[in-house]
Amino acid sequence: MPGPLTYTMFHTPLGWTGVAATPAGICRVALALSGEPEFLKTLRILHPSPEKRGDKLAGVEKEFHLYFRGMLKQFSCKLDLTGGTCFQQQVWRKLMTIPFGKTKSYKWLARSVNRPKAFRAAGNANGRNPVPVIVPCHRVIRQNGDLGGFTGGTHLKQFLLDLEAKSYGTI
Repeated sequence: MPGPLTYTMFHTPLGWTGVAATPAGICRVALALSGEPEFLKTLRILHPSPEKRGDKLAGVEKEFHLYFRGMLKQFSCKLDLTGGTCFQQQVWRKLMTIPFGKTKSYKWLARSVNRPKAFRAAGNANGRNPVPVIVPCHRVIRQNGDLGGFTGGTHLKQFLLDLEAKSYGTI
């Protein structure tokens, strides 16, 4: 990964949340962390020496706090999603079109990226989203209404969906 990698950690209703960025934008979000060593282990796969710089990431931290208070529908920070394949990036961009408080199916996701039979591949790309919450992969569920999977557990996905359902229309 070229250039410096900065990160910060802060507490949210899900526990510790870690956010990392390159000069191009946010490249990694980790939810429900046990602590800083867990996040650093992940970051060192991307960069040999990540630097803790909460001052540089204060804006995104503020947006996370607003989101969890039900006062923010869409994040405004720049993203660096260059770590994914072309297909993954296409899926991640499509995720950003799912409105706050709404859900779509894996089948919809596959169709929307012009790969109607690739709903499993679209689901896998969804699961590899490096910036959950900012790119709302939690808004994708099975066509029958079941949650499907979520990195960190479906209880986190349910929490995020419930938060948005409660806040929908009030922001």
